[in-house]
Amino acid sequence: MADKGVDKGADKGVELSYVGIDAILEQMRRKAMKQGFELNIMVVGQSGLGKSTLINTLFKSKVSRRSVMPSDEERIPQTIEIKSISHDIEEKGVRMKLTVIDTPGFGDQINNENCWMPIMKFINEQYEAFLQEEINISRKKKIPDTRVHCCIYFIPPTGHCLRPIDIEFMRHLSKVVNIVPVIAKADTLTLEERDFFKKKIREDLRANEIEVYPQTEFDEDADDRMINEKIRAMIPFAVVGSDQEYQVNGKRLLGRKTRWGTVEVENVGHCEFAYLRDLLIRTHMQNLKDITSSIHYEVYRVRRLNESNTHTTHSNGEANGALTHEM
Repeated sequence: MADKGVDKGADKGVELSYVGIDAILEQMRRKAMKQGFELNIMVVGQSGLGKSTLINTLFKSKVSRRSVMPSDEERIPQTIEIKSISHDIEEKGVRMKLTVIDTPGFGDQINNENCWMPIMKFINEQYEAFLQEEINISRKKKIPDTRVHCCIYFIPPTGHCLRPIDIEFMRHLSKVVNIVPVIAKADTLTLEERDFFKKKIREDLRANEIEVYPQTEFDEDADDRMINEKIRAMIPFAVVGSDQEYQVNGKRLLGRKTRWGTVEVENVGHCEFAYLRDLLIRTHMQNLKDITSSIHYEVYRVRRLNESNTHTTHSNGEANGALTHEM
């Protein structure tokens, strides 16, 4: 009987040495599936660049603000208006609350000086709302996250260089949010024009010390750096959006009809939409959220708390001075 017991234990030697640490991954997956995810994307660019169409194409749904508005022609606002709309999306059991933040009026005024300021104000207001929830004594178990995780900035397909408004916007906003620049309606450029324009934009970004996402300083290790260097070499993405399906070689594809043929949205030989989608959704979505939380929000949080401490110290100093004077 004793021998059989020893044999049985020997057969299970591998199982006896198993602790089960790897089970944490399944626990995290179950918890994440139960809670769902949040993603807040802001789109910025002058009217007529296809912002709504591109967002709809990214998520293969009518998720843009204009898609759920009445079909009447939308007026161009006299000032920049920040508008957001949220959707619950589910795919293969994974739930996500997607919020799309639109900025109608940006770049459409006669005088566009400081047009980045209302957008900066909105982004900081979301940080402030999160901070106030965080420091609340009886805070919620799960703080609603309205912080902007990514800002897609639409550059007109001029083929020349960045405009002053583009430089000014990205120079200020890249300090507070993850900016992903794209060349809108890239099918209006030849491949040679597109490559020249992309190269010129990268030069302009470097010359003005503008760090767009993925930022070099936030690469965590050599593997990260290798992946992100490939992405940085492609910035800005030359994109085409479309919610129209066409028959191409017997397949139903999203595309745009031109007199030269059909521009296939997801064909990387035609445009770089697929690379943008992979970055935002399939490979870097969590990283966008992590950078927002651990870098951009943290910078805001520390600054605000320092301001509060300085104000408190100053007030206490005045009170002590008054008390001494009275004595």
